[in-house]
Amino acid sequence: MAQKYLSNEVYNNENCDAESADDLCISAMAYYPFPYMPMLEDNDSTWIDILSFPDETRDHKKLRRTITTFADHESKDSCCIGRSSSSSSLSSMPGQNFRDHISTYNQRYLAAEAVEEAAAAAAMINAEEEDGSADGMKLVRLLIACAEAVACRDRSHASVLLSELRANALVHGSSFQRVASCFVQGLAGRLVQPFGAVGFAAPIMNIMDVSTEKKEEAFSLVYENCPNIKFGHFVANATILEAFERKSFFHVVDLGMTLGLAHGHQWRGLIDGLANRGSGQPLCHLRITSVGLSIDRFQIIGDELKSYAKRMGIKFEFSVVKCNLENLQPQDIKVFEGEVLVVNSILQLHCVVKESRGALNSVLQLIYKFSPRLLVLVEQDSSHNGPFFLGRFMEALHYYSAIFDSLDTMLPKYDTKRAKTEQFYFAEEIKNIVSCEGPARVERHEKVDQWRRRLSRAGFQAAPIKQMAQAKQWLGENKAFEGYTIMEDKGSLVLGWKSRPIVAVSCWKC
Repeated sequence: MAQKYLSNEVYNNENCDAESADDLCISAMAYYPFPYMPMLEDNDSTWIDILSFPDETRDHKKLRRTITTFADHESKDSCCIGRSSSSSSLSSMPGQNFRDHISTYNQRYLAAEAVEEAAAAAAMINAEEEDGSADGMKLVRLLIACAEAVACRDRSHASVLLSELRANALVHGSSFQRVASCFVQGLAGRLVQPFGAVGFAAPIMNIMDVSTEKKEEAFSLVYENCPNIKFGHFVANATILEAFERKSFFHVVDLGMTLGLAHGHQWRGLIDGLANRGSGQPLCHLRITSVGLSIDRFQIIGDELKSYAKRMGIKFEFSVVKCNLENLQPQDIKVFEGEVLVVNSILQLHCVVKESRGALNSVLQLIYKFSPRLLVLVEQDSSHNGPFFLGRFMEALHYYSAIFDSLDTMLPKYDTKRAKTEQFYFAEEIKNIVSCEGPARVERHEKVDQWRRRLSRAGFQAAPIKQMAQAKQWLGENKAFEGYTIMEDKGSLVLGWKSRPIVAVSCWKC
């Protein structure tokens, strides 16, 4: 059943004006299947009961004239998202000029389209796992129905659905049951928040800055058992080494130090690469400046790297700037004449993306002032920052279903490492995406195309990555990661699970 979706710009641009929103609304991208979740049958009536739209609403031009839904999915009084052809709705908004009417109706259009996307997405889900039975389809229906009830603040209905979900979404079940259990936690957390204060908290640099021992252990397990971060490290190092070719003095500014991952794995690999440069290369002097709040952990990593660099014959300096990215100042980073500067960000900059572009723009402008030879950016490649909860929920469900499906092939069902990875790391990301809003929502992942637009606006130019052959060879040598693929996307490299994008690496120059 062919369906159309809203373009990515609609979900990623929270500040578009009336005219641009109107143009974006009528653009659509081809549907894509959901291969890791049980499929809803075309004749399934449950979903139709949840979100029923008349056939004529598929005409986009007609929709733009007849929408009478609400502008904000969180509206207290808006418990249903629907469309009607009422001709009296304009008269219900006194005191507005024509432009105000257009803006209001565009917002209503987007809200309704977000829900229709969820309906279309649910209908396209394919069954590729043991869960693709009637029980699996039931779980999908329950999740989507519960998400809609939570979005409408229908506490009584959502509570009933959550009770049923908890009985079916098993932590040690199939891969989809396991990922569903994480979304159930997120939905429950969102439901219990007071209206208008969903998950609000003081801003933090990233979720690992308030990590517990369990989260730290889980993050180490993610690094050990998933290729996501290792892929980013490998491509970033290969690109950095190319920038350092035939140079002597190097300086890497590491934003977040890969969230404090123990032992400094990325920089051990870079030190190895520098130590093994061919004959005729000058002696190396490497400086690393780490930016983040976890100063004690960073300093331990720095001390280990100093010892390792000494053994490898590399002169090494390490320093820490205790600061979150939003408060970083030009004087915090010391740049010496003659050194090649590279800025490295691994799963970090998405935490600075807010409802407005101001915070991220300030950080990008600051990085630009340093005039680095390269900015290496590694980010989750998915749209988890759209303005509408239901669209964001469905995108996250698709993305994390793929990740949990990959874990299912790499780790046994009752493996403790797998349970810790899922419940103490990925579940934390899911709960942040689903439960939180405002400064508390730091997991604001975006697609590589959106990052391309953001960085271009900040003055950066794309520096195409030339390590595709090396990356494919690296993936092929890691037999445990069978099922993962590497694709090229306009100069960026994207790691995917069965062609579903997971992590993207891009490089930028001033």
